[in-house]
Amino acid sequence: LVFLAPPPTTTYPPQLNRPTTLPSRLHLRSTTPPHPTPLRSAQMKLQSLLRFGKTVTSTARRQLSSAVRRPRTTTTLMPARSFSSGPAPISETEVLECQAKWANAIKTISKTYLDKGDYIGTAGEAAGELYGYGHSNVLFKPTKAAEYPFRPTAGEAMSYFVGGEVVDGGYSEDGGFAINGGKGWKEVIFTNHQIDLNGPVAIAMGSYVFTCATTGDEAKVEYTFGYKRNDDGKARIFLHHSSVPYSE
Repeated sequence: LVFLAPPPTTTYPPQLNRPTTLPSRLHLRSTTPPHPTPLRSAQMKLQSLLRFGKTVTSTARRQLSSAVRRPRTTTTLMPARSFSSGPAPISETEVLECQAKWANAIKTISKTYLDKGDYIGTAGEAAGELYGYGHSNVLFKPTKAAEYPFRPTAGEAMSYFVGGEVVDGGYSEDGGFAINGGKGWKEVIFTNHQIDLNGPVAIAMGSYVFTCATTGDEAKVEYTFGYKRNDDGKARIFLHHSSVPYSE
Protein backbone atom coordinates (compact mmCIF):
# COMPACT_ATOMS: atom_id res chain seq x y z
CA LEU A 1 0.00 0.00 0.00
CA VAL A 2 1.52 3.33 -1.08
CA PHE A 3 0.71 6.53 0.73
CA LEU A 4 0.71 9.78 -1.13
CA ALA A 5 2.49 12.75 0.32
CA PRO A 6 0.30 15.82 0.89
CA PRO A 7 0.32 18.53 -1.76
CA PRO A 8 3.07 21.15 -1.40
CA THR A 9 0.51 23.76 -0.34
CA THR A 10 -0.54 21.75 2.69
CA THR A 11 0.26 23.39 6.04
CA TYR A 12 0.15 21.87 9.50
CA PRO A 13 -0.61 23.42 12.86
CA PRO A 14 2.62 23.87 14.85
CA GLN A 15 1.16 21.83 17.72
CA LEU A 16 1.41 18.61 15.68
CA ASN A 17 5.11 19.06 15.00
CA ARG A 18 4.82 16.66 12.03
CA PRO A 19 7.63 16.01 9.52
CA THR A 20 7.38 17.33 5.95
CA THR A 21 6.92 13.77 4.60
CA LEU A 22 4.99 10.83 5.93
CA PRO A 23 6.79 7.70 7.04
CA SER A 24 6.84 4.81 4.62
CA ARG A 25 4.81 2.63 6.97
CA LEU A 26 2.09 3.22 9.49
CA HIS A 27 1.50 0.91 12.40
CA LEU A 28 -2.05 -0.37 12.27
CA ARG A 29 -2.18 -1.10 15.97
CA SER A 30 -3.55 1.86 17.81
CA THR A 31 -2.77 2.86 21.39
CA THR A 32 -5.56 5.39 21.50
CA PRO A 33 -7.31 5.37 24.88
CA PRO A 34 -11.03 4.42 25.00
CA HIS A 35 -12.02 8.05 25.40
CA PRO A 36 -9.57 10.18 23.37
CA THR A 37 -9.03 13.79 24.26
CA PRO A 38 -10.15 16.54 21.84
CA LEU A 39 -6.57 17.01 20.70
CA ARG A 40 -6.12 13.31 20.05
CA SER A 41 -9.42 13.17 18.14
CA ALA A 42 -8.31 16.02 15.90
CA GLN A 43 -4.97 14.34 15.28
CA MET A 44 -6.68 11.11 14.33
CA LYS A 45 -8.99 12.93 11.92
CA LEU A 46 -6.06 14.66 10.23
CA GLN A 47 -4.15 11.40 9.94
CA SER A 48 -7.20 9.85 8.30
CA LEU A 49 -7.33 12.62 5.71
CA LEU A 50 -3.65 12.32 4.95
CA ARG A 51 -3.87 8.56 4.72
CA PHE A 52 -6.11 8.84 1.70
CA GLY A 53 -4.18 11.67 0.10
CA LYS A 54 -6.78 14.31 0.81
CA THR A 55 -5.98 17.99 1.25
CA VAL A 56 -6.43 19.40 4.71
CA THR A 57 -9.18 21.96 4.36
CA SER A 58 -9.45 25.24 6.22
CA THR A 59 -12.40 23.81 8.13
CA ALA A 60 -10.32 20.91 9.39
CA ARG A 61 -7.55 23.28 10.39
CA ARG A 62 -10.02 25.41 12.39
CA GLN A 63 -11.35 22.33 14.13
CA LEU A 64 -7.85 21.24 15.04
CA SER A 65 -6.93 24.72 16.23
CA SER A 66 -10.02 24.78 18.43
CA ALA A 67 -9.16 21.39 19.86
CA VAL A 68 -5.66 22.32 20.89
CA ARG A 69 -6.59 25.73 22.27
CA ARG A 70 -5.89 25.54 25.97
CA PRO A 71 -8.47 26.87 28.39
CA ARG A 72 -7.52 30.06 30.16
CA THR A 73 -6.57 29.59 33.75
CA THR A 74 -6.62 32.10 36.58
CA THR A 75 -4.33 32.22 39.55
CA THR A 76 -5.75 33.15 42.91
CA LEU A 77 -3.25 34.72 45.27
CA MET A 78 -3.84 33.74 48.86
CA PRO A 79 -3.00 36.34 51.48
CA ALA A 80 0.33 35.72 53.12
CA ARG A 81 0.08 34.21 56.56
CA SER A 82 1.98 36.04 59.21
CA PHE A 83 3.70 34.06 61.91
CA SER A 84 4.86 35.68 65.10
CA SER A 85 8.40 34.60 65.85
CA GLY A 86 8.27 36.15 69.32
CA PRO A 87 10.68 38.71 70.75
CA ALA A 88 14.23 38.67 69.45
CA PRO A 89 16.92 37.27 71.75
CA ILE A 90 19.08 39.66 73.75
CA SER A 91 22.76 39.58 72.85
CA GLU A 92 25.75 40.15 75.09
CA THR A 93 26.44 43.34 73.16
CA GLU A 94 23.00 44.66 74.14
CA VAL A 95 23.65 43.84 77.79
CA LEU A 96 26.88 45.83 77.70
CA GLU A 97 25.08 48.71 75.97
CA CYS A 98 22.39 48.73 78.66
CA GLN A 99 25.04 48.84 81.37
CA ALA A 100 26.87 51.68 79.64
CA LYS A 101 23.60 53.64 79.37
CA TRP A 102 22.86 53.04 83.06
CA ALA A 103 26.31 54.26 84.10
CA ASN A 104 26.04 57.30 81.85
CA ALA A 105 22.58 58.09 83.27
CA ILE A 106 23.94 58.16 86.82
CA LYS A 107 26.75 60.52 85.80
CA THR A 108 24.40 62.73 83.79
CA ILE A 109 21.88 63.03 86.64
CA SER A 110 24.68 63.93 89.05
CA LYS A 111 26.16 66.53 86.74
CA THR A 112 22.76 68.06 86.05
CA TYR A 113 22.13 68.31 89.79
CA LEU A 114 25.51 69.90 90.47
CA ASP A 115 24.91 72.35 87.60
CA LYS A 116 21.55 73.35 89.17
CA GLY A 117 19.63 71.84 86.24
CA ASP A 118 16.46 69.76 86.03
CA TYR A 119 17.96 66.57 87.42
CA ILE A 120 14.51 65.20 88.32
CA GLY A 121 13.36 65.41 84.70
CA THR A 122 16.65 63.91 83.56
CA ALA A 123 16.23 61.04 86.00
CA GLY A 124 12.65 60.44 84.87
CA GLU A 125 13.68 60.19 81.22
CA ALA A 126 16.52 57.82 82.09
CA ALA A 127 14.29 55.62 84.23
CA GLY A 128 11.74 55.30 81.42
CA GLU A 129 14.46 54.34 78.96
CA LEU A 130 16.34 51.92 81.21
CA TYR A 131 13.71 50.26 83.42
CA GLY A 132 10.70 48.22 82.34
CA TYR A 133 8.10 50.07 84.44
CA GLY A 134 4.91 50.22 82.39
CA HIS A 135 6.08 47.32 80.19
CA SER A 136 6.51 44.47 82.68
CA ASN A 137 6.94 43.75 86.34
CA VAL A 138 10.16 45.17 87.75
CA LEU A 139 11.94 43.49 90.66
CA PHE A 140 14.05 46.29 92.17
CA LYS A 141 15.99 45.90 95.43
CA PRO A 142 18.16 49.04 95.87
CA THR A 143 21.39 49.18 97.83
CA LYS A 144 20.49 51.81 100.42
CA ALA A 145 16.91 50.81 101.23
CA ALA A 146 16.02 49.37 104.62
CA GLU A 147 12.47 50.37 105.56
CA TYR A 148 11.21 49.88 101.99
CA PRO A 149 13.69 47.41 100.48
CA PHE A 150 11.62 46.59 97.38
CA ARG A 151 10.50 49.16 94.79
CA PRO A 152 7.89 47.67 92.40
CA THR A 153 6.62 51.03 91.04
CA ALA A 154 8.23 53.81 89.01
CA GLY A 155 7.44 56.37 91.71
CA GLU A 156 9.24 54.35 94.36
CA ALA A 157 12.24 53.95 92.06
CA MET A 158 12.33 57.72 91.45
CA SER A 159 12.21 58.30 95.20
CA TYR A 160 15.32 56.17 95.57
CA PHE A 161 17.28 57.80 92.76
CA VAL A 162 16.53 61.51 93.30
CA GLY A 163 15.39 61.64 96.95
CA GLY A 164 12.11 61.10 98.77
CA GLU A 165 11.60 64.81 99.53
CA VAL A 166 11.26 65.81 95.85
CA VAL A 167 8.91 63.02 94.76
CA ASP A 168 5.21 62.77 95.61
CA GLY A 169 4.79 59.89 98.02
CA GLY A 170 8.56 59.48 98.32
CA TYR A 171 10.24 57.77 101.25
CA SER A 172 12.15 59.75 103.84
CA GLU A 173 14.95 57.18 103.93
CA ASP A 174 15.86 58.01 100.32
CA GLY A 175 18.63 60.59 100.04
CA GLY A 176 18.89 60.37 96.24
CA PHE A 177 21.33 57.66 95.19
CA ALA A 178 21.80 59.05 91.65
CA ILE A 179 23.06 62.34 93.11
CA ASN A 180 25.02 60.65 95.90
CA GLY A 181 23.11 62.52 98.58
CA GLY A 182 24.14 65.84 97.00
CA LYS A 183 27.81 65.01 96.31
CA GLY A 184 27.26 63.50 92.89
CA TRP A 185 29.06 60.71 91.04
CA LYS A 186 31.64 61.33 88.34
CA GLU A 187 32.35 57.75 87.29
CA VAL A 188 30.67 54.33 87.27
CA ILE A 189 32.57 51.22 86.16
CA PHE A 190 30.87 47.85 85.56
CA THR A 191 32.74 44.58 85.97
CA ASN A 192 30.66 41.57 85.02
CA HIS A 193 31.27 38.30 86.80
CA GLN A 194 29.07 36.48 84.30
CA ILE A 195 26.35 37.14 81.71
CA ASP A 196 23.75 34.48 81.03
CA LEU A 197 21.70 34.79 77.83
CA ASN A 198 18.26 33.16 77.67
CA GLY A 199 16.53 34.27 74.48
CA PRO A 200 14.65 37.54 75.13
CA VAL A 201 15.96 37.57 78.72
CA ALA A 202 19.51 38.07 79.96
CA ILE A 203 21.01 38.08 83.48
CA ALA A 204 24.24 39.80 84.45
CA MET A 205 26.03 39.53 87.80
CA GLY A 206 29.09 41.41 88.98
CA SER A 207 30.20 44.57 90.73
CA TYR A 208 30.33 48.25 89.90
CA VAL A 209 32.50 50.98 91.40
CA PHE A 210 31.16 54.51 91.93
CA THR A 211 33.54 57.46 92.21
CA CYS A 212 32.34 60.46 94.21
CA ALA A 213 32.35 63.72 92.25
CA THR A 214 33.20 65.73 95.39
CA THR A 215 35.76 63.68 97.32
CA GLY A 216 36.99 61.18 94.74
CA ASP A 217 36.24 58.30 97.10
CA GLU A 218 35.24 54.99 95.54
CA ALA A 219 32.37 52.75 96.61
CA LYS A 220 32.10 49.16 95.42
CA VAL A 221 28.65 47.60 95.12
CA GLU A 222 27.62 44.11 93.96
CA TYR A 223 24.72 43.70 91.55
CA THR A 224 22.42 41.36 89.68
CA PHE A 225 20.67 42.86 86.65
CA GLY A 226 18.00 41.20 84.57
CA TYR A 227 17.12 42.49 81.08
CA LYS A 228 13.99 41.64 79.12
CA ARG A 229 12.89 42.45 75.57
CA ASN A 230 9.75 44.62 75.76
CA ASP A 231 6.90 44.90 73.26
CA ASP A 232 8.49 47.93 71.61
CA GLY A 233 11.61 45.87 70.85
CA LYS A 234 13.83 47.52 73.46
CA ALA A 235 15.70 45.64 76.18
CA ARG A 236 15.02 47.07 79.65
CA ILE A 237 15.79 46.21 83.24
CA PHE A 238 13.20 43.99 84.90
CA LEU A 239 15.46 42.84 87.75
CA HIS A 240 17.88 44.96 89.76
CA HIS A 241 19.39 43.83 93.03
CA SER A 242 22.28 45.75 94.61
CA SER A 243 24.12 45.23 97.90
CA VAL A 244 27.38 46.27 99.48
CA PRO A 245 30.00 43.53 99.97
CA TYR A 246 29.69 41.61 103.20
CA SER A 247 32.01 42.63 106.04
CA GLU A 248 32.18 41.72 109.70
